Amino acid sequence: MSALNRQRALLDFTVAALARRRIKNLALVAVFATVVFLLASAMFFASSLRREAEATLAGAPDLIVQNLSLGRQAMIDAADLPKIAAIRGVAKAEGRLWGYYYDRISGANYTVMVPTAADLVPPPGEVIVGEAVPRVRDFKWQGTPLFLSRREGDLVRFDIARTLGAEVALVSADLVLMNEADFRSFFNVPAGQFTDFAVTVRNPRELSTVVEKASAALPAARFVTREDIARTYQKLFDWREGVMVALAFVAMLAFAIFAAEKATGLSAEEAREIGILKAIGWDTRDVIAMKLWEGGLVSGAAFLLGTVFAYAHVFWAGAPLFAPVLKGWAVIYPDFRLTPAIDALQLVTLFLLTTLPYAAATVVPVWRTAAADPDAVMR
Repeated sequence: MSALNRQRALLDFTVAALARRRIKNLALVAVFATVVFLLASAMFFASSLRREAEATLAGAPDLIVQNLSLGRQAMIDAADLPKIAAIRGVAKAEGRLWGYYYDRISGANYTVMVPTAADLVPPPGEVIVGEAVPRVRDFKWQGTPLFLSRREGDLVRFDIARTLGAEVALVSADLVLMNEADFRSFFNVPAGQFTDFAVTVRNPRELSTVVEKASAALPAARFVTREDIARTYQKLFDWREGVMVALAFVAMLAFAIFAAEKATGLSAEEAREIGILKAIGWDTRDVIAMKLWEGGLVSGAAFLLGTVFAYAHVFWAGAPLFAPVLKGWAVIYPDFRLTPAIDALQLVTLFLLTTLPYAAATVVPVWRTAAADPDAVMR
């Protein structure tokens, strides 16, 4: 019998043996798939969030200049803008107006800003809002005005010009866009002051030189590069992914205990089956190969089921189990569909972490039982 035919025969026998204990094996696959599901969901979700953050930061300014007062950010004078714009290597420098507004009605914090793009500047008395703002306000009909209160007895009405789409919800869910006049009036910001400066550098390799020259021109300012923001996001996602891994640790621990118990020995029924196979002429290598096929089929089926369900959970259902942890704790959650960001390394790592230990745990007890005397094993 050729090696291929031998393995095919072993596989057929293994499938028949698994079918005889279908209830036990189905329960095992379900538990195993749950472990894979938890780990894969956390991995897929965090990876996709990183990809979304990288795409979002690609449009961020190369450099942000902030004024500091008593160690905290303060308004920056427009008179300092020409000092930054005059630095060699700076392609563009512009003042930005933005801030935060706490909505006592919904308990949410909005990010209010004046857009730099002309097509996003609303007319006077109107605002452009992110998709979550009408949602948390529970607006029932289109055209409902947005009332904002700065203090007790004060109420300012804004008509909603339009709502930003869900495709940009990661960065715009809590956004309220105003024109400059409305922003300065609402927040009482005098003319000639900005929240910060956004700087575009012609050559990214000259960014450190630009920062050095800008520091000399504005020694009291703070300079934040795009890479600084990216590192902050990376640390944030790493921490939150770690929380999810910690939550899945209990399931992993239970599975590790099960694998260790599996490695200590076989059940009486499995040992009797191996003894019968040895008595009718099976070789020890064939018995080990058969059990390896069994472990591979169980772990492979669990890996496939867990991975498929994790993909559907994250990219089709929006990860309802993990989203509050990985997105953050807030009243406003971005409502957007993640783009899959899965590579072969992720899948191989997940496979090695979950399926390989179980398949390997079957070798030692099977070899010990198969090497013993068949009569003693059957008794």
